[in-house]
This record gives sequence, structure tokens and C-alpha cells, in this order.
Amino acid sequence: MVFADLIYKESKDMGYVKANKVLPSELLHIIQEYVGGDYLYIPRKKGHEKSWGEKSGTKHSLKKRDEDIYHQYRNGKTIQQLAEEYYLSTKSIERIIYKK
Repeated sequence: MVFADLIYKESKDMGYVKANKVLPSELLHIIQEYVGGDYLYIPRKKGHEKSWGEKSGTKHSLKKRDEDIYHQYRNGKTIQQLAEEYYLSTKSIERIIYKK
């Protein structure tokens, strides 16, 4: 894989979109006057924001993991056992349990 392919793959994974694919050419020319060739982040409109992990599913995965940890604790597993099983510190396991 060449460097250009790597950059394109990473940018696709991160959600970058090529401006010339979505913006009218007049607007693209105006933006190029200010940030030609650089990356530009355009935030979502107010009220359309997504919270951390919402798009990738990470938030849901962590919630399920935390529920599993809590149920295993209630069924007799120790904090130390859970820490080893989930590769977390005992403090993290305690925080998850006490939060529930």
C-alpha cells in the first residue's frame, strides 16, 4: 500500500469527505481562498450533534460490557476476577459496579 492509499483509507475511516464531491464549485473556490489544501473541520449544526461513541457503536458496547460486569459481580464474581477478565483496573471495576 502506498502512502497516498494509506492517507485515503484513514480519511475514509475517519469520515472525511472530499469537498469537490459535495460542495458546489463556486463555494469550493471561495473556501480554497482561505484554506486551500489544508484540512477543514465543519461542525454539525446546533441540535444535530452526536455524543461520543454514538456513531461508532462504542457507547453501546461499553454500556453492555458494564451491565455484564455488574451482573457477574451480583452472581458472585470478585472485583479482582472481573478486573483480570476484562483487563481493567480494580478501581474501574468498582466504579462500574457502584455506578449501577
